[in-house]
Formats: sequence, structure tokens, C-alpha cells
Amino acid sequence: MAENNELGILARRRIEAEIIKPIYDILVRELGQPQAAAIIGEAVSKAAIEAGRSFAQRETSPADLRSFVALQPLWEKDQALTVEVLASDTQHYHYDVTRCRYAEMYREMGLGEIGHLLSCNRDAEFIVGYAPQVTLQRTGTIMQGAPRCDFRYTAVAAKKASS
Repeated sequence: MAENNELGILARRRIEAEIIKPIYDILVRELGQPQAAAIIGEAVSKAAIEAGRSFAQRETSPADLRSFVALQPLWEKDQALTVEVLASDTQHYHYDVTRCRYAEMYREMGLGEIGHLLSCNRDAEFIVGYAPQVTLQRTGTIMQGAPRCDFRYTAVAAKKASS
């Protein structure tokens, strides 16, 4: 479960972005924007899976959708997100984000063109590392111009092992 004194994800993302920005600028200069974005995207995706694994290892029981929901205050800390929960039970955690300070922050930092790589794309990758039996469906993000981010996490039944 998220602890009150733990650094929120928005604060973490700001620190990371301050480090990534000059690296990204050099990559763009040397390789061009598409290749620079691809490199940053790949690195952040790998880091997100590892972060998910790290969070899962801290759990006292196997990580699942319920324990994932208990972590959500870290992403919402510092009023980072305005969230409207649509469904929350043992199989579903569906919600919409109607305000995203992550998107606002990346735009203010001049990183709007890769904000989705630095934050949004992490969501699906984090859950792979944290609880691979949970899937995420999302059709749009505020970062990429949608009016809201639609998060639809669903716990899928474990496949039975073949004999």
C-alpha cells in the first residue's frame, strides 16, 4: 500500500524529466526526433516494467488488481490527477482522468511531444511488471489531445497449465 510520506509519482516524473530533457535534446540533435523519441520510449518502457516488478516485490501478498488500486494515491498525490472512478471491484478498475498535471508539467517543460512516452505509455508497461494478470485498455489520453484519459484495468483469469 502507498505510504503518505512516499514521494508522489508527479514529483518523481518532474525529477526524471529534468534529467531526460537535456539527453533528449542531444539525441534529437544527433539522431533526429523520431529516433530520439524511439530511444527514450524504449528506455522508459523497460524502466516501467522494472518499476512494476519492484512495487510487486514490496507487497506482502501476491500483487493483484486490489493491491494495484491501493497504490493509486501515489499517482494522484499533489493533486496530480482529477479522477472519476466508474467501476472498482476485484475484476475491474475503470476510471477517467479529467485533469492531468503530468501533461501540464511536460508541456511547461517543453517535453509535450514526448510526454506520452515519459508518462502515459508507462501505465500499460507498469502493470505488466506489477501484475501481469491485469490488462489495461485505453483509447485516449489528455497528453495526446483527448478530452480525458480512459483507464480500463481488468483482471483476467489465469490460464490453466497444459498437462
